[in-house]
Amino acid sequence: MRVLGFSKKWPKLQQDEFTTFRLTRLDRDWEWGERVQIVYHARSKDREVLGVADIIRKEQVWIDDINDFEAQLDGFPDGAKEMIGWLNKAHDPARLDHEPLSKLTLRWRK
Repeated sequence: MRVLGFSKKWPKLQQDEFTTFRLTRLDRDWEWGERVQIVYHARSKDREVLGVADIIRKEQVWIDDINDFEAQLDGFPDGAKEMIGWLNKAHDPARLDHEPLSKLTLRWRK
C-alpha cells in the first residue's frame, strides 16, 4: 500500500470523502480503486498515520480550471486564487503550467 502524504491536517480530512489535487507521479501515478495510507508529514520523524482510504475517483484538471467552489472544499476559504498561490509555493510552477493535476477523490475505509 502506497502512502499519500499531507503537510497540514486539513479540515477536509475529517469528512468521509475528500479530494486532493496532485501533480502526476513520475514513477507510478495514483490510480482509481487504489487503497492508500493517509499520513501527516510523510517524510518526517513526526510522521503520523491518519488512516487508510480508497481512491474512488480520478480526474485530470488544469490548474486554471479550478474554481472557487472546488478550492473552498479543498480547504482554501478565499477560493481558487489562494489555492493556486499555495500550489505554486509547494510545487514547481513550470510543471503546474504544463501538466494537468490529478484530482483524487478519496473515501476513508472504516
